[in-house]
This record gives sequence, structure tokens and C-alpha cells, in this order.
Amino acid sequence: MNWTAPQPDRSDPPPLGDERVLLEAFLDHHRHTMQLKCAGLTPEQLVRRSAEPSSMSLLGLLRHMAEVERSWFRRRLGGEQLDFLYCDLDDNPDGDFDDTDPAHAEADYATYLREVELARAAAAGRGLDETFHHKHRDQEMSLRWVFLHMIEEYARHNGHADILRERIDGATGE
Repeated sequence: MNWTAPQPDRSDPPPLGDERVLLEAFLDHHRHTMQLKCAGLTPEQLVRRSAEPSSMSLLGLLRHMAEVERSWFRRRLGGEQLDFLYCDLDDNPDGDFDDTDPAHAEADYATYLREVELARAAAAGRGLDETFHHKHRDQEMSLRWVFLHMIEEYARHNGHADILRERIDGATGE
């Protein structure tokens, strides 16, 4: 049997809760929405590009979000010294989008899911007001800002994913 992207278990964020509960729930909702856009697609469909000259694909978006999860939660917030997964800022800054391969789709999907779990672990037990120094911006940033930024990042890319999915098989919706 050939692999297809799995169906996520997505639910709506709760209408009530404290700030942390709501931030985590909205971020998870957006994470699951990205996965939903990929659900049931083959590796060949996941690497289908939107339109020339763009290298954007659903698999590219997943790979990009794996990099983003890793960067904000583990590298910056957690202070881990980690290499990039798919990019080389000097020689291949868009490798997450440019170097997709259907032969690696299942592994790339698993990497994305692992980075989400590791991001959750990096944020667990930390207060929303906890800060870290972002060396490239030369400023202090809070975990609250990271949650809000990640929700924005997913919301933007989920819009791209909507268009990509509709182009692949006509599927539309949340």
C-alpha cells in the first residue's frame, strides 16, 4: 500500500479558557489545519508546485513549518544549538521549498510532526512572559510573542495551502 498523508484529529479551539490554554489551542488548530490540507494526498501530489516560478508546494510548506517550529521554540526559546533541517542560509536558503522530493515525503511529514512535539515540549512549563534574546533582531522576545507569531505564520501559510489543495484535487474548506 502506498503512503498518503494521514488525517489529523482537528477540533475547534475552546471558546473559554485562560490565555495560555487559548494560545496553545489556536496554535494546535492551525497546525492541524495545515495537516488537514495534506490529508489523503500522495507524495507526488504533496510536491506539486502551485505555479511557475513559485516552488511552493504542500510538502514545502510542511518542511518550512518544521524549520519554523524548530527555530522559534527550540533554537531561540530553548537555546538549543541545532542545524537547519532543509536549508543552508548561505547556499540554499529556500531548500525547504526548493528541494522537495516525493521519495522523502513520508519522512519529511514525520519530521514535521516530531518538530511540533519537540516545540510543545520546549514551551511546556515556561511562562508566557519568559523571554529570550533574539540575536539577529538584537532584542528580548517573550514566549507570548512566539505563540502569537506562530499563529500568524500558520494562518498565512494555511491560506497558501488552501489554494494548493484546491489546485491538486478541487478540495476546498477549512
